[in-house]
Amino acid sequence: MCRSIKTLRPPVLPDEATDDDIHAAALQYVRKVSGFRAPAAHNREVFDRAVAAVAEATAELLGGLEVRGQSVRSVQPARSATSRNPA
Repeated sequence: MCRSIKTLRPPVLPDEATDDDIHAAALQYVRKVSGFRAPAAHNREVFDRAVAAVAEATAELLGGLEVRGQSVRSVQPARSATSRNPA
């Protein structure tokens, strides 16, 4: 149903996770949990809100993690699905 969600923190990911990396991981998570690769039209709004919420939580987590030998990283909060994909 979906590819594996990759680890987004160093040293596994050599550079900081991008908004696209974070969004892709959030999308994969929501797809796996919901069981839908693409939601029906009547579920699209709640699906997109869930992706945005997971992406925001992921960015917050990555921004606050302290990895041994590295300082706290500064990760920009992920943009919401509506700002990423204007209708």
